[in-house]
Amino acid sequence: MSVPKQRHTKGRKNRRRANIKISSKNFISCSQCKKMIRRHAACPFCGYYKGKKAVEIKMKKKKKDKKGK
Repeated sequence: MSVPKQRHTKGRKNRRRANIKISSKNFISCSQCKKMIRRHAACPFCGYYKGKKAVEIKMKKKKKDKKGK
């Protein structure tokens, strides 16, 4: 198995790693409900995409609170 001929310095290693980073997600506001959504995706809150109804959204049932037990 081959072995490196010379050791890489800390600076060379850090300069190489300088470009390794997490990119931020692209969010836009929905044209109907004004909530922040991912680009190129239907809104999970109202179901619209590019001003047209794309997905039918089902309402979630609320759970009843059990207090006193």
